[in-house]
Amino acid sequence: MKALILKAFGGPESFELSEVAKPVPHAGQVLVRVHATSINPLDYQVRRGDYPELVSLPAITGHDVSGVVEAVGPGVTSFMPGDEVWYTPQIFDGPGSYAEYHVAAEGIIGKKPPSLSHLEAASLTLVGGTVWEALVVRAALRVGESILVHGGAGGVGHVAIQVAKAMGAMVFTTVRDTNVDFVRNMGADVVIDYEEEDYVDVILRETDGHGVDVVFDTIGGNTLSRSPDALAQLGRVVSIVDITQPQNLVEAWGKNASYHFVFTRQNRGKLDELSALVARGQLRPHVGAVYSLADIPVAHALLESPKNGLQGKIAIAVEPQAHLVSVNI
Repeated sequence: MKALILKAFGGPESFELSEVAKPVPHAGQVLVRVHATSINPLDYQVRRGDYPELVSLPAITGHDVSGVVEAVGPGVTSFMPGDEVWYTPQIFDGPGSYAEYHVAAEGIIGKKPPSLSHLEAASLTLVGGTVWEALVVRAALRVGESILVHGGAGGVGHVAIQVAKAMGAMVFTTVRDTNVDFVRNMGADVVIDYEEEDYVDVILRETDGHGVDVVFDTIGGNTLSRSPDALAQLGRVVSIVDITQPQNLVEAWGKNASYHFVFTRQNRGKLDELSALVARGQLRPHVGAVYSLADIPVAHALLESPKNGLQGKIAIAVEPQAHLVSVNI
């Protein structure tokens, strides 16, 4: 099979398209023909060497799969050849999704929502699971509460807006002016152009000084540091970003706030919950650009570049027959 191999940590040129042996499913495992995968910030963080102790080189990386079951190992009862499936491979535990075939444990695989294309489904597995863990499991967002989603036009952010609206929350989000209409179409109630206005000032004005119940941080840095300023009493901050600088939590202490840091875990349950939202028309990932397996280095460079103009996710068509769409940025 063809696979994109990470030969050394470094820039996008560190990948090499190679022929490798097709994996064989063992007991409790499923072999999937990968139709599509997608690109996440975690992907370029792994590539550039942020987690060298967790990634043995050479490696097949990648963290999203949508495809069709090719074969099943002994003991597998939930799937059969021909089933359309989606999942996130176990992170830092075996080969990833930048390949024509992938083997995974039965328990982390879900049935692909029939209304989603493979490109759309592959764009939702990791970010969707992350959002579900952040908003439902950690923040316990409730009907009638308010939430600030930092970076609402991004791969995680645009999904978070939709999930929060489905949960009955009022959604604030920060974007550049070019993404205002996009996030409004995703369901955001109050859109803040962070280049023109201070998000804390806007939130305090719009909430009569109370603040929001939940802040969902996808940015980190100073954005995370200032998040307590926008919180209501007993508010919750959930961040998916590595902490790279000390945080002054005095403001958070004064708000009786709680902090949660999420590195998503894989299981079928979250995929089934996301599938239900998709079926009800409350969630649909936006694919902003599509590349081939061989062009993943180009996709990495685009996602990694500042102010890249992307909305939603970059999807990768792995199956040769998968339909390629034009870049939409």
